[in-house]
Amino acid sequence: MRLLRLWAQRRDRPERFRLLRQLLAQQRLDRERLSRRQQEDFSAIVRFAATHTDYYARRFAGRVGAGTHPIDPETLPLLTRADVVRDRQAMLAREVDRDQVKVGHTGGSTGTPMTFYYDDAKHELMLAGMMRGFMMSGWRPGQKVLYLWGAERDAASGGVFAHRGNRLLDAEKTLAAFELSPDRLRTWAQTVSDWRPVLLYGYASVLAELARFVVDNRLAVPRSLIGVYSTAEPLQAWQRELMQQAFGCQVFDQYGCREVPNIAWECRAGNMHVFSDMVRLESVVIDGQDRLVVTSLTNRLMPFIRYDVGDTGRLLDTECDCGLPFPLMRTEVCRHNDLIVTPDGRRLHPAYFNRLLYGSSEIRRYQWVQTAVDCIALNLEGERRLPDSRVGAIRAALQRDVDPRVNFAVNYLDRIPRTASGKHRFVIGLGGHAADTG
Repeated sequence: MRLLRLWAQRRDRPERFRLLRQLLAQQRLDRERLSRRQQEDFSAIVRFAATHTDYYARRFAGRVGAGTHPIDPETLPLLTRADVVRDRQAMLAREVDRDQVKVGHTGGSTGTPMTFYYDDAKHELMLAGMMRGFMMSGWRPGQKVLYLWGAERDAASGGVFAHRGNRLLDAEKTLAAFELSPDRLRTWAQTVSDWRPVLLYGYASVLAELARFVVDNRLAVPRSLIGVYSTAEPLQAWQRELMQQAFGCQVFDQYGCREVPNIAWECRAGNMHVFSDMVRLESVVIDGQDRLVVTSLTNRLMPFIRYDVGDTGRLLDTECDCGLPFPLMRTEVCRHNDLIVTPDGRRLHPAYFNRLLYGSSEIRRYQWVQTAVDCIALNLEGERRLPDSRVGAIRAALQRDVDPRVNFAVNYLDRIPRTASGKHRFVIGLGGHAADTG
């Protein structure tokens, strides 16, 4: 049956499988050749951006000379989320047909909402990169993957993970997991049991909630499972242990962002490998922290060069026993999310609240705070206030989806305070006011 599903996937997605073959060939390079190729690709994307986009032509003026000599990343300025919000039109390559590009949104794990552009080529490469990451667990193309995804728009028709898995030969299925309740968790656990996936993939908090439900109710899981992939949020040690206990298989971490996906994947030896044929990752000291700065080596539609993703971590000067040539990294203080509890006992994923602010470019930083089961506040930093119509639309959505009696307030602050560990928490639930999770 796997071979039939593989045949159907190759028939439906020939470009994705062509890219996968290319990526698999690149990971067979030795470390020296891979490093040399990464430097060549970095210099090439910098020169492309400097000559094909208005933004980088201005930012890199006098920094990128003619010729083919290697470009030192440290001679180039950093790209921030604020830069992207302000200059995203100028970041597009001039020859791009702006009527044909697609618009992507990120609610901002760092609390800064942002819009960016992408096309089918980037989408297919992202999914091919995911397939290569899955193969690091022992998964093979054609085997089933079940996605539990917290961003509703991604699971809707036309979304990144819009897999319904209703046909006999479907190898992917997506469960929209932005809202958690005992009934939903029971349904998801039954789906895992009945559909028998080989991999689970989803938000760390969603997978942990499902794992807790499985353990608490002593539910059986299928022996087909060989791996659980956690993404979108920092994977805590207790979550990993809980998932391993519930699902009886190894748990893998994955790191990336919507703007620059497939930054790093964990292997069976437990190490995070930077996909250095797709990105160049740096650890740069900013305000006393080791901040992660990434360059996409493949995105010529809207280049992201030396992009400060807002997370902290370090590159490791060690090799892995698994044999992959990719360098290693370790995230330290990263993204953290909270679930919001509703008066009737449901739990809403932070992706729901992020979605309410898509397109709000006037916001510099935001933070949702739940002070009681029926009280939610939105703290905002920004040069301008939200239009009354937008505030009304958010209030109506909360009253529709959370509770009709919910009290909603918007607070305009000069600066939203960070936690003791220096993080900006963009959603704080009832259980998260006193504790700083690091």
